[in-house]
Amino acid sequence: MKVRIHVSLKPGVLDPQGRAIQHSLEGLGFSGVNEVRQGKLIELDVDPAVTDDQLDEMCRKLLANMVIENYRIERVAQVESAQ
Repeated sequence: MKVRIHVSLKPGVLDPQGRAIQHSLEGLGFSGVNEVRQGKLIELDVDPAVTDDQLDEMCRKLLANMVIENYRIERVAQVESAQ
């Protein structure tokens, strides 16, 4: 089973990477971008027996810095390919 972990900075935490992206977009002539928040996406392929509580523990212990980041767990339905 595929699981996606979306990690983002908590509101109010400075985001220097997001600021650099915003500055670069402005430098390329894109206007109207008021703020950029940069995050990360982690994809896991896990056994279907892995529970939501286990995924939550993985995030809290390793995948997200709980002091400055939030996370969201998304289980992705896998579609079998037609043969």
